[in-house]
Amino acid sequence: MKHNPLLRSLGLADTDRVVLIHTDDIGMCHASLAAYVDLVGPTGSDRPYGSDRATGSHHLTFAGSTMTPCAWFPATAQFCVENADLVDMGVHVTLNAEWRGRYRWGPVAPWAPDDGLVDTDGYLSAATAEAQSRARPEAVRREIAAQVQRALDAGIDVTHMDTHMGTVFYPGFLEAYVQIALEHRIPPFLVRATPDILAARGIEGPLAESLAAHVDGLEAQGLPMFDDVRSARFASMDDHLDQMKRTLSDLRPGLTYFITHPSKETPELQAIIPERWRERVADYQVLMSEELPHFLDEQGIHAIGWRTLRDRFRRS
Repeated sequence: MKHNPLLRSLGLADTDRVVLIHTDDIGMCHASLAAYVDLVGPTGSDRPYGSDRATGSHHLTFAGSTMTPCAWFPATAQFCVENADLVDMGVHVTLNAEWRGRYRWGPVAPWAPDDGLVDTDGYLSAATAEAQSRARPEAVRREIAAQVQRALDAGIDVTHMDTHMGTVFYPGFLEAYVQIALEHRIPPFLVRATPDILAARGIEGPLAESLAAHVDGLEAQGLPMFDDVRSARFASMDDHLDQMKRTLSDLRPGLTYFITHPSKETPELQAIIPERWRERVADYQVLMSEELPHFLDEQGIHAIGWRTLRDRFRRS
């Protein structure tokens, strides 16, 4: 694996392990926003890291990204504006509404039936492959631009853009995603398109070759790149912290995007995701643990946020 030039620009060594712990889907529902508020929100001037987090010399930066088409986006935006000094928030570019038959959302931009963005019920496509095969690139461009603009108009100091369900990582969509990010001087989440990373996401053959060539070209232009993408896959619903520690201890040198979906346990969350809500609650509980930052220190793993990368990106 070739060295990531980002590390040296951050004052780190090529062999260092660096992680960005990312909280996805903020504002998808109330439970996701409530979790994010606990992780970063003020509960008093001496306790800025959440109502259940003890004070101390250790803390983590939790970058998040919000889903602007969803019902709890306005409340998310209000929290970001009122707590701008604490929040590291991006736009989770959303081209899918995946919870079939339970909880769906539509596009932000005006749409026409032949855009291919929505299904027969007027909601965004449920599956990544469906969106990639049906949506017209010009409609995707219009929707990405509208989602970013909604966040900016709401007053969020947007630190980055990333992608819900990886849908923008498609030759027909990636160019618009990157160009809109550059127009706003916001770094887009991009990961080096190595064969193993692409295969893990079901991208193979000519499509993988095309995408890899595109991403390599973007890196050559100086866009920040991540070396790996990981998440805590809980094999059981016990010992969540130990399971996440094992995942983190296995990180390779370079810059890793560590995806989490923290949510508080609520009836709303249980109704939206009856088969998977426990995983999101487990993410929340582990991220709230005081042991996690100490563990990263012990492992020599450096944790950073998107704001650091955005500010460096704008200077360069």
